[in-house]
Amino acid sequence: MIQWKPNHTGFTEQIVSGLNPISRVKSIGSNHAVGSPNNVEAYSLGLSQEDLMLEDNGAVSSWMKADVNCDDDSLVSRTVQAKGSKVSGFDLDPPKVLVVDDHAASRMTAVALLGMEGYEVIEADSGYIVVGLVTQKQPDLILLDVMMPGMDGFEVCQLLKQDEQTRLIPVIFITALNDRRSRIRGIEVGADDFLTKPFDRVELAARVKSLVRQKRLNEDLDHAEQVLFSIAMSIESRDPNTGDHCERLVKLGQVFGEYLNLSRYQIRDLMWAGYLHDIGKVGIPDAVLLKKGKFTPEDWQIMQQHVLIGEKICQPLRSMRGVIPIIRHHHERWDGSGYCDGLKGDDIPHLAQVFQLIDIYDALTSERPYKKAFTSAEALLVMQEEADSGWRNPKLMQQFAEFISFGHEKE
Repeated sequence: MIQWKPNHTGFTEQIVSGLNPISRVKSIGSNHAVGSPNNVEAYSLGLSQEDLMLEDNGAVSSWMKADVNCDDDSLVSRTVQAKGSKVSGFDLDPPKVLVVDDHAASRMTAVALLGMEGYEVIEADSGYIVVGLVTQKQPDLILLDVMMPGMDGFEVCQLLKQDEQTRLIPVIFITALNDRRSRIRGIEVGADDFLTKPFDRVELAARVKSLVRQKRLNEDLDHAEQVLFSIAMSIESRDPNTGDHCERLVKLGQVFGEYLNLSRYQIRDLMWAGYLHDIGKVGIPDAVLLKKGKFTPEDWQIMQQHVLIGEKICQPLRSMRGVIPIIRHHHERWDGSGYCDGLKGDDIPHLAQVFQLIDIYDALTSERPYKKAFTSAEALLVMQEEADSGWRNPKLMQQFAEFISFGHEKE
């Protein structure tokens, strides 16, 4: 319906595909009725003099004792882990490190040192196979040589960081001493850290351990977000009458947010709110949520609790801090007659005001069991009447009406 062209090409796909449950969510209940609310010659890894001595004295023996598994079907040399070694803090699940370098001697050095530290080490001798190998082996960290023939480390890193399935895997670039250009380029493509050769064993172990721990914390956060969207899916199954309400809100939130020149993160919060604004309805009894007739005052009191329940569900996640004000306050009114806090005017968070307009507009222009679908003109008329009566921000309402009208002119 609305043909407004987004400024951020592929923005919806980037945000939505990153959270797998989102792309499968169809709708969350909404009970709005009318009046309601990327080659140079290759170089290799290096060792300090101290570590060369360590390798002569101990690393080789560890290497000889290592378990070696060869994969004849790929360019991966071997997967190695020293017997009896464990990484402190990861005893139950030894982290996997992928070492990528086209020089076999360099890979052996890194494998020996990391194996001594208890890591499970995977080797690759070409940048071309890294992306597929990462998907298959799911390493916790990648130690990546910058200069390799064919696909260099910069290209590999850029591909990994652009993929939602691999973007959380830390990448440590191995660079030449004082190679400022490589470091700058590495930052541009998303490298998480750098090691300058020759590097020493202690520094390598410390950097790898720190980044692996951070990666696992980020994964926990990602999983927690997916749980929230799974809850939102359960609400859809309880209240199927709203159709694709949430999917429409995500798209409308993006284009209206761009129309208002909101920041990327504000637009993301609006889009996430499209799924999560009514997540608190998971705590509302079916007798109220699915009630066919009019709500009693007691029913309304119960229903209004969904914004507080939704806030409590999302509050533990810092990534949701921009969404929480929308969840709590998207039923406030400009004159203070809304809920849950009776906020007035600009005391109502701005994104909650913006979201409220797209939520109401979609509800009015969609068919529900208790109402027919209004045309855009009819919906805007109802919303303008509510603004005139003091329920909506008049300036924001004017911007929204212009936005909708512009979309129809384009159509």
